[in-house]
Amino acid sequence: MVLFKVVKQETKAIDGQKPGTSGLRKKVTVFKQDHYLANFVQATFDALPSDKVKGSNIVVSGDGRYWSTEAIQIIIKIAAANGVKRVWVGQNTLLSTPAVSAIIRERVNSHGEKAYGAFILTASHNPGGPDEDFGIKYNCENGGPAPESLTNKIYENTKKITAYHTADGIPNVDVTKIGVTSFEGPDGTFDVEVFDSTEDYVKLMKTIFDFTAIKDLITNPKFSFCYDALHGVAGVYAKKIFLEELGAKESSLLNCEPKEDFGGGHPDPNLTYAKELVQVMGLGKTQPDEIPEFGAAADGDADRNMILGKKFFVTPSDSVAIIAANAVGAIPYFSGGLKGVARSMPTSAALDVVAKKLNLEFFEVPTGWKFFGNLMDAGMCSVCGEESFGTGSDHIREKDGIWAVLAWLSILAHRNKQAGGDKLVTVEEIVTEHWNTYGRHYYTRYDYENVDSDDAKKLMAHLVDLQSKLGDVNNLIKEIRPDVAEVQEADEFEYKDPVDQSISSHQGIRYLFKDGSRLVFRLSGTGSVGATIRLYIEQYEADPAKIFEPSAEALAPLVEVALKLSKMEEFTGRSEPTVIT
Repeated sequence: MVLFKVVKQETKAIDGQKPGTSGLRKKVTVFKQDHYLANFVQATFDALPSDKVKGSNIVVSGDGRYWSTEAIQIIIKIAAANGVKRVWVGQNTLLSTPAVSAIIRERVNSHGEKAYGAFILTASHNPGGPDEDFGIKYNCENGGPAPESLTNKIYENTKKITAYHTADGIPNVDVTKIGVTSFEGPDGTFDVEVFDSTEDYVKLMKTIFDFTAIKDLITNPKFSFCYDALHGVAGVYAKKIFLEELGAKESSLLNCEPKEDFGGGHPDPNLTYAKELVQVMGLGKTQPDEIPEFGAAADGDADRNMILGKKFFVTPSDSVAIIAANAVGAIPYFSGGLKGVARSMPTSAALDVVAKKLNLEFFEVPTGWKFFGNLMDAGMCSVCGEESFGTGSDHIREKDGIWAVLAWLSILAHRNKQAGGDKLVTVEEIVTEHWNTYGRHYYTRYDYENVDSDDAKKLMAHLVDLQSKLGDVNNLIKEIRPDVAEVQEADEFEYKDPVDQSISSHQGIRYLFKDGSRLVFRLSGTGSVGATIRLYIEQYEADPAKIFEPSAEALAPLVEVALKLSKMEEFTGRSEPTVIT
């Protein structure tokens, strides 16, 4: 057995190691700087109770992006030096973010012990490669992202760190082979266990969904589907679930070989970046001869999803509302009813209408999955979602892309079994029936990526200033578009958590119109360079005669008002957004 000793490595604090809502994200070149990753990992261990860390099991894996293998070896050595007993690693460094959450909550080792937490190596939907993005975030005992109280401690530690502990004598561990490698150190035996990336997650999915019913749908000759993993970690799970468990054809899968640079693409499941799937589903410039009935895509770490029907896009806001409306009948896990539902503030109010009609407890929270996690831990929420292609439930404490796809396949299977006819009930039919029942929320999001941070802050300050002058704002709106309703209320969204009573302020700037329309402006913390301004535009239509207008036409007046009111081009120099969703 290899012996190691703990050494104290002197270091200096490095500026800018403040974790955002999804951890610390920077360019690979930044992470590769001497001591950069080690400082952050040690700062995290120092922020945790030492008695909990000593003798614990810690998960370390991620989406397989460039530099993951090197990063895992650094973390293993620091974990050993800080008294961790065992590090669990997904084979080939691969574990989806939802799978990590499931493993923390469900996996038990041979000694009957669970994991204390996890370091997840991902920058989610951001590109990967030598000149692209890397990221790390810590998840806690409940399987969810570290709360702000912990990330603040980590950040404070990064500003005053002078040394970190590492294990001298532990060679690089082979993470390609399943098995346990043991070492002997000052605190006894230290193990690194490499295990099958899919086993625990697939086992959990089988307790939630009726795999037999989904398999009957997928193997129906009239049904066809296409799943695009965008060369992210979801490909590993897609092969196991869709091919091995549900009997799908291999031709149903696109880009399901995980690659450290995501095949040179941008692993973000939307109409802009999932170009191949969009073309296959008949939403591109040219029409394929055969179009599948159902399509879906995932991001780099498999926590986000996009749902498509034949020549039809399902907005994420509609998706979570439709899942909530159909969950009890279609998904066995929810057969006893929903505890409540929740959405992030920028997400459209489609879920609100479902909650009201079904008499469900409803919550509107700031952006960030940790807010949903609090509600779930308190038994107050079953289904939740974000407009940024994140959907999930209380089975774990992360959004879950594969779960969302299985939820939609369950709804399709259930509705087709109910219909019992020769003709398939389609995605588009389910959505339009939902609109007829609940009304339609026309909705779009404009993303302005890598905007100069100072310019972005000036734009937001301008919008806050306007909120004290609603008379002037409404006069300006009349000049721009007389057909747009007046602003009734404007504020910066503030949330008081009903569980721990904590208050989250400055969560986005809202303009609420008298007819139920909304404009929301937010700065996103998920990029690694500059700032991303997100503009959300929503209009509700309850009249069934008016729910089939092209979305762009229905929203055009509000879009014009939003761009001129915010002086978007004047502040940013951008005449158009980077991405329109």
